[in-house]
Amino acid sequence: MFAIILAGGKGERLRPLTADRPKSMVPLGGKPILEHQLLWLRDGGVTDVVIACGYLHQVIQDYFQDGRTLGLRLQYSVEDEPLGRGGALKLGYRQVPEGEPFVIATNGDNVIRQPLAPMIRQHQRTGAVGTLLLVQLRSPYGIVKQRGKRITGFEEKPLLPHWLSGGVYVLGPEFFAGLPDVGDHEDRLFPRLAAAGRLYAFRSHSYWKAIDTVKDLKEAEAALEAGEQR
Repeated sequence: MFAIILAGGKGERLRPLTADRPKSMVPLGGKPILEHQLLWLRDGGVTDVVIACGYLHQVIQDYFQDGRTLGLRLQYSVEDEPLGRGGALKLGYRQVPEGEPFVIATNGDNVIRQPLAPMIRQHQRTGAVGTLLLVQLRSPYGIVKQRGKRITGFEEKPLLPHWLSGGVYVLGPEFFAGLPDVGDHEDRLFPRLAAAGRLYAFRSHSYWKAIDTVKDLKEAEAALEAGEQR
């Protein structure tokens, strides 16, 4: 089973941690964010991974090399200039052999605990072109509860009744055929597939965290230490 990881981010909001490395190589609990994701993919049945990279890509290649030490086969798709996420996926897909029924694609700055198997089973059952992992939005702030003008209590960072894309996808060949050479997949291709009824959602209640800031990094480290799964 093949996967493509988008690992070309500069991580400007994580500076100075990203001054000498890509965002995906920032340490989290003693190893790079990307290593956590590679191990998660391996445990989910992935055998081959194409790492789509650009900014300071040599740091990634020097660290992981061919992936043998992790029990994976790694290849690298290097952008000479930024292609956008859609263009990066299209370029990386060139290294996936013909005949693969689907590919797992992920953003390289996420920490995920959702098992892959249920998502893949749903994707195959529905015949979707693309299946997106959705995670429930959590308020970044505490919520004040009221009855009229009277405050009745407080709730610290509750889950909200909204869902967002978690940057994990199961994608069929038809999806890659529709990608732009340069640009993003979320502004045109996703809406087009959704309008055609070919895009499906998989709602996850497992632990998920996008690492964008130092605060995110510290929260993820605390969650990993606590062994959070949800």
